[in-house]
Parts: sequence; C-alpha cells; structure tokens
Amino acid sequence: MKFYLPIIASFLILFFTNLATKKETSILEYNKTSKPIKHTKFKEYWYQGKAEITSYKLTQARYGEIHEGIAVNIFVTEDFLPEKQVKADYQDKKNVRILKLNSTKKFTTGIYPYSLMTSTFSPIDLNKKAIKISFSAQEWCGNTFVQLNNRKDFEIDFYSYFESNRDRKLVLKKHVLENELWNQLRISPEDMPIGSLEIIPSFEFLSLNHKEIKLYKANASLTRDPNFIIYSLNYPELKRTLTIKSSKDFPYTIESWEESFHQKGKKRTSKAVKIKTILSAYWNKNGVTDSNERKGLGL
Repeated sequence: MKFYLPIIASFLILFFTNLATKKETSILEYNKTSKPIKHTKFKEYWYQGKAEITSYKLTQARYGEIHEGIAVNIFVTEDFLPEKQVKADYQDKKNVRILKLNSTKKFTTGIYPYSLMTSTFSPIDLNKKAIKISFSAQEWCGNTFVQLNNRKDFEIDFYSYFESNRDRKLVLKKHVLENELWNQLRISPEDMPIGSLEIIPSFEFLSLNHKEIKLYKANASLTRDPNFIIYSLNYPELKRTLTIKSSKDFPYTIESWEESFHQKGKKRTSKAVKIKTILSAYWNKNGVTDSNERKGLGL
C-alpha cells in the first residue's frame, strides 16, 4: 500500500493541475468573446465622470406645419436611490447604477416658443424596467407635466392646463416603455424588443396629442446597414412610426430619428439630425467662459 501512495498522490496532483488549467483556459476563452470586451468598453466610456451631449437640427411637426428648432440629448450614468427614486447624493451599496437620458427640444410655433424635456432613468441591468420617467412641456398657453414611478405597478401622475388633458392619476401594469428604449439601444442593441409588442408610447407624443395613456400595439424591428443600427416602431392605432438610427458600433451614438404621424388628416414628419457629440462634465461648467463649449455644439 505504501508503494502505491506516491503514485496515487502524483496522479491526483496531475488531475487537479489539468482541471485548473482547463478552468483557466475556459476563462481566457470567455474573455475573448464580445460580451466581456463590450462590458469593458462600456465602463471605460460611461464611467469616466462625463456626460455625452449631442446636439441635433430639429424639424418639428406641430399644428399641421413644420417648425425648425434644436434638440439636445444628454446621456450620463448616475447612482440612483430605488426607493426614493431620486439621484443619490452619496455612494452606497443600495444605490442602483442607471443610464439617464435628458432629451430636450426647443422650437417656435408662430409667435410663441415650445420647450420640451423628457428624463428617463434606466438601470444598466436590462432585466429591470426604467425606475422613473418624467416629461414636461412649457409654452405660452401653459405647462404640462407627467411623471411615472416604477413601484409595484407603474404609477403615473399627469398635470395639464387643458380640460381634455385634465389632471389625473393612473396605475398601469408593467410593460415596455417607449421612453426606455432609447437607453436600451445605447446599452445593448441586440437586446431590443422586436416583433409584435404592447408598448406605452412616449409621454411627449401622448401629451402633445391628447392621447390616452395606455398600452398600444406596435410592431418593432431592428435592422443594420453598413453605417447604422436602425430601430423602428409602428403603431397602427396611432398611425405613428418612430425610427431611430444609431452608429453601428459602440457606443451606439444616436445619429438621427424620424417620427411620422397624422395631423389634421395629413401625414407629418418630425426629424432630428446630429450636429455634434462631445463628452463633458457640464455640471462643473457654468461660468461665462464655458459658453464656448456650447457654441461648439452649434447651440
């Protein structure tokens, strides 16, 4: 028996050495796949303490006509408090890392201006729905404000100066939100929902067009050409389509979008085309001399 012990020990050492080697090799092979590399690129791009700011030339359909304006998308990662549903002031293990999109549009209809803004707070973890979405519109007739909070269900508060768009509170079951798809496209285009879906459309569209806040059936598609990823939504009931074009490679910058719908019996199309993209810690740049960076965006 003593004679065999060294042989058995040598065999066990060789076996576990080979097992460890195979395990190490499998890890190395996994690290060669696109997913971990993409994750590394994601962290390098989005966790550098800057926001991505993109300006767009906007042509906005409103009141049966097309009006020129400017749109700006600001994407930035933040720590978010899931219970209070606000940006965290301090780092904590309970915080949720989110990608926030502040989407703004400014255009003038005749004598008076419009200012629109939508804020969407989406967890980086795509298995979770957007935690919060808010939309506001300011123009000379008055204000409109909508806020969705993701709790047990979607809790929605709506405020407007229009009788037909009266103040109300809603509770909806959790489904796909059009507003969160912009963030999802930036995080992982291959995970975008496609096919026949039920979606809550953008609060901007529903509010400005006095449409009921509810689920609408939509057909979603994602295609690629040599230069772009193209994501499209078609809502038959609303007679509305939305098409978003992003760069085909990471970081999937939004290059343009088109929104077509019927106004006063005619098809109208709003468009936005990119002017410039910069990375900036803009919250620290509030001095007079910092306006040069704004000029660089064409604003």
